[in-house]
Amino acid sequence: MQRWKLTVEYDGRPFVGWQRQDNGPSVQQHLEEAVRRLSGETVRVHGSGRTDAGVHALGQVCHFDLEKSFTGLKLRDALNFHLKPEPIAVVEVEPAAEDFHARLTSIGRSYVYRIVNRRAPLALDAGRAWHVTRPLNAEAMHEAAQVLVGAHDFTSFRASLCQAKSPLKTLDRLDVERSGDEIRVHAAARSFLHHQVRNMVGTLELVGTGKWTAADLRRALDARDRAKAGPTAPPDGLYFVSARY
Repeated sequence: MQRWKLTVEYDGRPFVGWQRQDNGPSVQQHLEEAVRRLSGETVRVHGSGRTDAGVHALGQVCHFDLEKSFTGLKLRDALNFHLKPEPIAVVEVEPAAEDFHARLTSIGRSYVYRIVNRRAPLALDAGRAWHVTRPLNAEAMHEAAQVLVGAHDFTSFRASLCQAKSPLKTLDRLDVERSGDEIRVHAAARSFLHHQVRNMVGTLELVGTGKWTAADLRRALDARDRAKAGPTAPPDGLYFVSARY
């Protein structure tokens, strides 16, 4: 039995999310079915983090165990063949130690959120970025974002259905940068609460439009009340970038 570590990218729009569910196709489901078709084995593919419906991935990490012998390159190419025509690509495959676990042994995860800030509609990035037509001040957003960096109770940025045992998280990075019409929000932490990144971005958008200040963001954080923070940004602009081990 060999444990395999995969790095996967996908367009999240056709899926109900990473995790297999009864209400539609998932990334996990398609990967497991691809493994079954190429090997005849039924496996469970474990991901480093769950992404919601419509959320994308540049470097999702996952693993599974397989009895049939493969080389990494052959397994990668065979999986990609059986994943067609779904917008899922296995970018890297490598053997992993028996004690490696994509989720449990990860020591950090990073996301990027893309905002296209312009009046004109999105021809190429529709569904792949949040289209905000109101002018945004990225510098003000970045300055306010630093309020959230560090160890905090993130109840104000936690989805009501979040299953995490505690709202306490340590945010290692929350940077906002602008290049032309595009604003990117980079977030890194050991782990995140459900919708935490999208809720932080939705609140930072209020800062960018001038409706909120950094002090308002601080008050929202300290309130420990989801109703006191900003709206949830749409899934379109969120990308799982990488997991650290």
